[in-house]
Amino acid sequence: MLDPKKLEEIAKNISNAIPPGVKSMADEAEGKIKQVLQAQLTKLDFVSREEFDVQSQVLIRTREKLEALETRLAALEEAESK
Repeated sequence: MLDPKKLEEIAKNISNAIPPGVKSMADEAEGKIKQVLQAQLTKLDFVSREEFDVQSQVLIRTREKLEALETRLAALEEAESK
């Protein structure tokens, strides 16, 4: 999920783009914008950076194990064919 601080920053930037005549509603609009952004982003299939890094490490270890098993299998097949 995105960092809540980033969501606040995006919502604030959007509310700052509102014309000055509508600034009285900016605080309310900022809250609504943040709610809409949060709701829409939760519908997307995001993973946190931490989760991504953990899964990357799992994948690296899995690849290393696979390579070791392939090497071992090749050696066994070679020994069997002799």
